[in-house]
Amino acid sequence: MVVPAIEVFAPDELAAAAAARLSDEIVARGRSRIALAGGNTPRPIYEALAQSSRIDWSAVHLFWGDERCVPPDHASSNYRMVRETLIERLKGPIHIHRIAGELPPSDAAAAYARALGDEPLDIVLLGMGDDGHTASLFPSMADLGATGPAVIRGTAPSEPRERVTLSLATINRARLVVFVIAGAAKAPRVREVLDQIQNDAPVLPSAKVQPVSGRLLWLLDTSAAAELNPRRDRKHG
Repeated sequence: MVVPAIEVFAPDELAAAAAARLSDEIVARGRSRIALAGGNTPRPIYEALAQSSRIDWSAVHLFWGDERCVPPDHASSNYRMVRETLIERLKGPIHIHRIAGELPPSDAAAAYARALGDEPLDIVLLGMGDDGHTASLFPSMADLGATGPAVIRGTAPSEPRERVTLSLATINRARLVVFVIAGAAKAPRVREVLDQIQNDAPVLPSAKVQPVSGRLLWLLDTSAAAELNPRRDRKHG
């Protein structure tokens, strides 16, 4: 099992630290294919990235880890969140490959798989839910796509239930996978997922994120890391 490198930051430092790590990776790589996360935690990260003068955004291709099956202007759209916090603040050309959430899920998944192509993603940014899900790979799903299609349909326990998501296999082919996790509500699940990884017994989707040949990095705030053993589990940023 791939045990993640873990860095822990104060809550008010996490977003800036994550943006700095991502900026370093993008600048080092030049041309980059990046899958972005939805939800609330990444918002300040994208706002910080938008202010970076180091990144040549014309060399960056933006993908999404998952999308709710809603139109792109819907309040629940991951694309809309990234557009408002990052894309609209950038100057110059940018390559955008969004998931067409307005299409029927099967059609959206097929179209997105074609856009994604066969080349591994350079960076996949992920969050983790209180239930241990990541992207739209939920514990209740019988098939997380460990083999087979690059993009699959997901079913969430809450509305909007219909999702389109990168498969587990696609995430695990990435050259770098970065989890950013914040908040005390996540602390028990962070501990549980790390235990599953260390015991080589992954059950929850987040524990099954195991890059085949890439790196795995967890960036946590102190609240999310509260139940970790400082001597064994933590590497402070």
